[in-house]
Amino acid sequence: MTDGVGAFVISGPTAVGKGTVVTALKARYPNVRVSVSVTTRPPRPGEVDGVHYWFVDDAEFDELIAGGNLLEWAMVHGTHRYGTPRRAVLESLAAGHPTILEIDLQGARQVRRSMPEAYQVFLAPPSWDELVRRLRGRGTEDEEQMATRLRTARQELAAAAEFDKVVPNITVEQAIAELVDLIGL
Repeated sequence: MTDGVGAFVISGPTAVGKGTVVTALKARYPNVRVSVSVTTRPPRPGEVDGVHYWFVDDAEFDELIAGGNLLEWAMVHGTHRYGTPRRAVLESLAAGHPTILEIDLQGARQVRRSMPEAYQVFLAPPSWDELVRRLRGRGTEDEEQMATRLRTARQELAAAAEFDKVVPNITVEQAIAELVDLIGL
């Protein structure tokens, strides 16, 4: 349990429901800020630039890295880069908002080094079979992409003990309740 102000890393394997849980938490607690990541991947249907992600090309991403403007960044699934803009997180924290960084394992490890005071939460699936079902149910990846994501998910699941707390995402409601207690909302 924390005092309700600070940086909170929410990480976990692909398709565990990070985005769903974080979006629902933010909707219920408007004081919570969610860092908008920058990415080199193209938008999925319905995603809006500056709302879901900041979509940039490789050259722009390289400039962000060179300028020290990312709190963390990583190549994800061997295809696209994602990063957390440093300035937005620091401004949110300075304004007194609990700030969530919804990021992958590589990014969480970098944040552990660059911002050790951030509380790290690993969102875990109820089972491997359920994780596979959720990934297939998204319908956003072909078979090859799913195989890559599932290989990565096995590695990510093995790292759960690195986090301050593991929260199973059995249901969105249960996961939110645990996060509310942890964050101190």
